[in-house]
Amino acid sequence: MNLTDFGKKTNGEAIGLHKLIDEFSLPINRPAVRSEVVRGARKTRIADGIVLEQYPPTYAPTDVFGHLRFAMRYEPIDLAVLDALFQKMERAAFEAWIKTEPVGKYARRAWYLYELLTGQLLDIQNVPPTGNVLLLDPKLHITATGRRVRRQRIIDNLLGNKNYCPMVRRTDKLIAALAQQLGQEAKSIIDGADPSLLTRAVHYLFTKETKSSFAIEGEVPSVDRTFRFVAALGRAGEFNTGDKQAFVELQNAIVDPRYAQKDWRTNQDYVGQTASNFTEIVHFICPKPEDVNDLMSGWMEMVSRVESGGVDPVCAAAITGFGFVFIHPFEDGNGRIHRFLIHHSLAKLNFAPQGILFPVSAAMLRAPKAYDAALNAFSHSITPRIRYEIDDQQRLTVLNKTDRLYRYYDATSQAEYLYEALAETIRKDLGEEIEFLQIFDKSMAAVKGIVDMPNQRASSLIRFILQSHGILSKNKRRQFPELQDDELDRIEAAIRATNAGDTAKEEFDG
Repeated sequence: MNLTDFGKKTNGEAIGLHKLIDEFSLPINRPAVRSEVVRGARKTRIADGIVLEQYPPTYAPTDVFGHLRFAMRYEPIDLAVLDALFQKMERAAFEAWIKTEPVGKYARRAWYLYELLTGQLLDIQNVPPTGNVLLLDPKLHITATGRRVRRQRIIDNLLGNKNYCPMVRRTDKLIAALAQQLGQEAKSIIDGADPSLLTRAVHYLFTKETKSSFAIEGEVPSVDRTFRFVAALGRAGEFNTGDKQAFVELQNAIVDPRYAQKDWRTNQDYVGQTASNFTEIVHFICPKPEDVNDLMSGWMEMVSRVESGGVDPVCAAAITGFGFVFIHPFEDGNGRIHRFLIHHSLAKLNFAPQGILFPVSAAMLRAPKAYDAALNAFSHSITPRIRYEIDDQQRLTVLNKTDRLYRYYDATSQAEYLYEALAETIRKDLGEEIEFLQIFDKSMAAVKGIVDMPNQRASSLIRFILQSHGILSKNKRRQFPELQDDELDRIEAAIRATNAGDTAKEEFDG
């Protein structure tokens, strides 16, 4: 391949990473951002889920390293593409380019990433004292607190490391989500609640999260497993994500004892369903078992970095929780632990107020298509890159090397989704539960003011009236023979005055 001349650029032709993928025939997914040359002014367009960054012909590079420099300057960095590119690029040619501009900040970015991803030290002298350069542009990426690298005078602000590093692009959608200040909104709801009422709400939310998390898997937990999961959620912020034994103990606590494990899985796992002709429809192929230990070690390093690196808590929760379930280190319990880890990050990074849990699983359960879309954004991107076969015992064997598919990926979709799910659960589950308890307490006081009933009888009566929007049916009236019709009429009117409405009905029906 001619590394110095790509020929004349035509209107709409790719430049940057997309061009490099084409020229080197890289077997890699294309980045969500495509840069291209067009006649006219600089502009951005969205088409079929792809962000088209369009540049006048004057921006067009004329050789391989011009395209790489362009990518380092204008495009979100995509480690999966660069990892594949550096494996095919001639080392001598790369060194020669760096030596032509050894202090150029875009060349330094590429140089640092080359050595990081390949593990090869180039025959180039360290950059002399000069200003440090951010590796990731914070305008394009969610970043961690930077670590200074003396050799290239680079500030490495990646979210992860060589062994595991998702990327989160700073999209318009994510920028809008960040601006919502959801954590402050939740704090305002909590600060306005009576402490004793808040205690009751929290108990309900912990239980609701547990039941919803199991329900997503199609399970109804026993009382004992419910208790254990609620207890684990209560300590989520203290969970040690760097300790394999802590994960083993958590998995043992939340799965059927017959499927408890003592270590990471040793079998090839996949997520699928059996069709009517008894063939398997594969939805997601997990990493090879021999890759799990290395991937989990990289994942643990990544979690430690984002939790100490000033990363936005929701983005940190997304790459922590979703990253775990993509690696799928156990044969059972991965989904529940994935959702548990979301709560861990939110608590650890002080997004969730002390002792408060946002039942995000309830939002996932209410809108399964949106949750599935967040999961499928990853699975659909890697499945075409995996060669596999399934035998007549439904055992799947992966035939090619796949570990890099799980090491470097774009986690933007998962971060955007988690922001949406949290916004709903804060406004609906947290807000409505506190509102409902306020309504219920007012209703209880109103009932007691009319008839001094036992609490359990009064509670049942209130529940029936709220469920039926303030009117007690004749059949339900018969269940309270000790009350006169005029007393029931007064109780109905008093409860209607609390304006419980649909919130209370939905709460009881759920």
